[in-house]
Amino acid sequence: MSTLHNFTIAIDRHLLLLCNLLLLQLASSLTTTEVNMSPISPSLIASKSQSLAPRIITISETIWRTAASNHSQRIKSILQPGLTPLDHVLNSGRKYRGNRRHIVDEWTALDPTNPIYNFLVEYYGLKGAKGPRRLARWAPDLKLLRGADTIVGDDASSSVHHTTVTQSDSSVDVVYKAAMKASHGLGGILLENANLDDLGGTLYLRGSVPVPMEESDSMLQSSIQSTTANTDDNDDPEQQLHGILYNPAVFYDRHLPIEEDDIERRKKLRKTIAPFQWYSSILQTTMESEPILHCYGLHEWAMQYHPEGSPPPPSAKYQSSLKLRVSREVINEAVERKGIRCTHVDALRFFAPAAGPLNHHGHELERMDQLRLEQKGCVHAHMDLLKIGLKLHGFISSELLLEILELSLAARQLDVEASPYDATEYGARIVPVETNEGRKMYRDEQIVLMQRSEPIRRRLLDAYEVFMKLAFEEDVLGGDSSDKNIAEDTSNTEGPYIAPERLATARPGGLPWRKS
Repeated sequence: MSTLHNFTIAIDRHLLLLCNLLLLQLASSLTTTEVNMSPISPSLIASKSQSLAPRIITISETIWRTAASNHSQRIKSILQPGLTPLDHVLNSGRKYRGNRRHIVDEWTALDPTNPIYNFLVEYYGLKGAKGPRRLARWAPDLKLLRGADTIVGDDASSSVHHTTVTQSDSSVDVVYKAAMKASHGLGGILLENANLDDLGGTLYLRGSVPVPMEESDSMLQSSIQSTTANTDDNDDPEQQLHGILYNPAVFYDRHLPIEEDDIERRKKLRKTIAPFQWYSSILQTTMESEPILHCYGLHEWAMQYHPEGSPPPPSAKYQSSLKLRVSREVINEAVERKGIRCTHVDALRFFAPAAGPLNHHGHELERMDQLRLEQKGCVHAHMDLLKIGLKLHGFISSELLLEILELSLAARQLDVEASPYDATEYGARIVPVETNEGRKMYRDEQIVLMQRSEPIRRRLLDAYEVFMKLAFEEDVLGGDSSDKNIAEDTSNTEGPYIAPERLATARPGGLPWRKS
């Protein structure tokens, strides 16, 4: 009896599988494919489409507004300890003036004296209230345009349900045609009923493509009027949109043909693509690197290095609001003990001049050296993932950007805790790397951060590859802007463009990259 029962269950399972396959084949034969799956956790169901032809991916207003609200709240929770109060002097000019739209919300500036959060301002330019607001903006995942049928967030509330339209249908004909017209036939991700007031606050202005209604579209016009809270705004024809569409191909004018003799446009495209290729190279080489786990975060100590007879370290000003927790003698001994093994080229410029010769990886480094030196154990390499992610702003999944921010802050926390400063009033511990116990503690936590960063760095590289394939034609993506042997040649319209700052040199106490 048991054998017969098991056989029956096996037959039932095969029949169920066959039915599912038949349903999938039937769905793929329809002109309109609707995907409205139940929330699944965690992050991704990667089902690749066979066709990457231009199409419209529509995310319903309820879904994307919920996801955007949840993202904003999570960013607020992460940044809260570093935000200034509303009456702080940095928040005195919170309204945009002149003819620009007024944005008045709960966001305030980050505190430039908070040692855990001030790097967001000093390193990555997230100044004023607009800095945190920029992080809080929501963007969909471009993988939807590369054939992933469903992208699902960490929980049910951030799930992204969407409808994929590959050809026009009577029920969606007007919206589909309007979106394809606005995107010059390139398609994109359409956020249903998004309007101009969402731009700059909830959504990114960069890369946004408004999809206007036709005057004759009375059915959809009345539909928007019934779902909009403030009906007075509907009298403004500028507010009558099907939604806002995002596609980097539209932003970078991929619909415009590139003529063989259009040298200027080719040069411009090479310059536009170069930073994205550069950051992709950095991500790739870092993933392939061998970690260095005996640097112990001494770059912060090198900034305060002041042996007898040397000039005062100029970079001591960067954490001037904090007291040193150790004496000058202890700082000097820690730096001189075995020298410095700092591979981060950006850090070298902030060393005290006397500390430069003590760095085992060189006292003068070119920006291009970053490709051979950047390694997966470096806390600053983890922090810089935020800079690299922000380069894609508007075209990077908000879920990924949030994870990058959390990693970046965790790396910064260890960076400050291992420094010679006393930041305990900001909730930081002390990791005494001047001692054997402290060095072991640093190394253990460095390994944890490295392991945490690996999948995030890989996903960010994937996001760059998806973005570039969508934004630019294959023939203009040729070449590698990280190849040091290729000099900048204005007559070369096919090879990669090498930005001048890639050949700049960093020296302790020296000038910024663009000025050296």
